Amino acid sequence: MKIGVIGGGAWGTALAQVAARGGPVTLWAREAEVVESINAAHENSLFLAGIPLSETIRATSDPADLAGMDALLIVSPAQHVRSVLSSMHIDHTPLVLCAKGIEAGTRLLVGEVAHQVAPQAPIAVLSGPTFAHEVAKGLPTAVTLACEYEALRTQLAERLAGPAFRTYGSADVVGAEIGGAVKNVLAIACGVVEGAGLGQNARAALIARGFAEMTRFGLARGAQAETLTGLSGLGDLVLTCSSTASRNFSLGVGLGQGRSAADLMADRKTVAEGAFTAPVLQEAAAEAQVDMPVCEAVCALLSGAPVAKVIEALLSRPLRAEAV
Repeated sequence: MKIGVIGGGAWGTALAQVAARGGPVTLWAREAEVVESINAAHENSLFLAGIPLSETIRATSDPADLAGMDALLIVSPAQHVRSVLSSMHIDHTPLVLCAKGIEAGTRLLVGEVAHQVAPQAPIAVLSGPTFAHEVAKGLPTAVTLACEYEALRTQLAERLAGPAFRTYGSADVVGAEIGGAVKNVLAIACGVVEGAGLGQNARAALIARGFAEMTRFGLARGAQAETLTGLSGLGDLVLTCSSTASRNFSLGVGLGQGRSAADLMADRKTVAEGAFTAPVLQEAAAEAQVDMPVCEAVCALLSGAPVAKVIEALLSRPLRAEAV
């Protein structure tokens, strides 16, 4: 099964490394320096420096080189998936979506965007608790691979699985997507807790109540509860809410310390998806009549509201019974 990877960032490169264990991989990247570094030195010196890559990974900046692939892993940022797919000839090639987010303007999940652009292509979603540098190094990792077509799901899971990379199958594409999108926003909130010095009690409470928000929103959008309690939901949430290796968590740390979102985003060469997902998620939650106060708080902070004022507003909400 020939695999192509669209996106030459850290996560795209790590997934190319995973796929290369089962055969040659073609990785498409926008950045000429990424293509040159991978082909000449077998390293992505821009986004994943210091990790040697398989010599069976070939990088290219020409979309035509992806013709004839048996599956494409789409690892472009969520807000760019539509434009990237629109620029390529997809036809019936299965698409494995690895971006996590909700498209601004349309409020569509990435899978829904892909279906609009390439309606004949089967859709799968790969999501779970994954830091790119750990995956690329071959450290133990487990993910959800969701696809409604059982035969394709099994084929993809077996092709990508390895000694330290376990793939768990699911038919719940929507649930896998929602977990990955919402956890990015909640990770920003947990970073704020860290940056503002609010303590471990507050972080644990925020993870629990944030997970309740994820569940409410997921169920409203047709997700299955067991998917949200699995790797692509709770598993990914725990990871990204607990480490500065998470881009979203580290963004939240800066916000909690009083820095502006604009300054923090300007300092980055990688994308903190949660910053783009938060306002879209807030709109989608309002449309579905789902209460998501933590998400609303993150939106307020990203818009420049003072940390102390946002925290006070959260803590002064009316008392209620604990329930999803």
